[in-house]
Amino acid sequence: MSGPGISVVICAYTEDRWEDILAAVSSVRAQSRPALETLLVVDHNQALLDRLGKEYKEAGDVRVLANAGPRGLSAGRNTGIGAARGEVVAFLDDDAVAERDWLLHFAEAYADPRVMAVGGRTEPVWASGRRPDWFPEEFDWVVGCTYRGLPRGRVRVRNVLGGNASFRRSAFDAAGGFATGIGRDGDKRPLGCEETELCIRLSRARPDAVLLIDDRAVIHHRVPGAREHFRYFRTRTYAEGLSKALVARSVGAGKGLESERRYATRVLPAGVVRGLRDALLARPGGAGRAGAIVAGVLTAAGGYVVGSVRARRGGTTFSVPELSASEFSAPEADAAGPRVPAEGAALEGAGP
Repeated sequence: MSGPGISVVICAYTEDRWEDILAAVSSVRAQSRPALETLLVVDHNQALLDRLGKEYKEAGDVRVLANAGPRGLSAGRNTGIGAARGEVVAFLDDDAVAERDWLLHFAEAYADPRVMAVGGRTEPVWASGRRPDWFPEEFDWVVGCTYRGLPRGRVRVRNVLGGNASFRRSAFDAAGGFATGIGRDGDKRPLGCEETELCIRLSRARPDAVLLIDDRAVIHHRVPGAREHFRYFRTRTYAEGLSKALVARSVGAGKGLESERRYATRVLPAGVVRGLRDALLARPGGAGRAGAIVAGVLTAAGGYVVGSVRARRGGTTFSVPELSASEFSAPEADAAGPRVPAEGAALEGAGP
């Protein structure tokens, strides 16, 4: 096998996704370009940790770990990074499956030593079997998928999207890990942007770094029925505004909102026009899509304002850990009964 060894990290938090987790691992095992290992990181759920430990007890290519940091996706990813043996660390959502050449396309991009991160394309798998008529493709990031307006092919980007992404291990040595307190925490409010903040921080630490998206590296992401409704759409766009305020606080509004300005001034107006045109042509959902775009913008803007006020008052904080294998590796699950470490305190300084 030529090219860098790739460790795949899958973070899990609930037994409700048991079949999805097994499918995600199976898709990694079926890669045309084999992974060095798959790391399943369980977020403070002892029952799930025990069950996965038994499921993969005899698997030499799968390791089951407990999140060694505070509760949440960022600390889970940091645990996987600390334990990973590969030169490259890839991330796959626990409710997604990767196409057979997913890792192959990642590995090819790393032939260029300047490349520090590579993301791919994420396609939605709607629980109802089809996209809701009112749901605009411009807002597919709401359900963790690639949205209309992203460039096609293999292109340079400001940031990759975390559910389908990879980084050189040395990127974390240069920039630190995923910020805790900014991303998702199980079923709580669906915050995000931790990968955006990391990528901007990486580009500042390594000005020569190249970050890419290769849309041939495809995964298919399950969208639960609850996320097909406007209520979730509104909640998620509001949470995105809150998250963007934290990113802007970390890296400055200029860089933190650079891509968002282009998205808001070019992609979204075109989407509204397209929706209104479809409505005039009596195509299903046209008016709904146009209205959803406007509502999404206003809701995200409201979240950004609230998040900015909270950040200025010091009510919302996050921290950026420096990663080392000794600090962030976690005990593996085994038949003797793995234990979940106690939830730790935040470290000092606690989309599109």
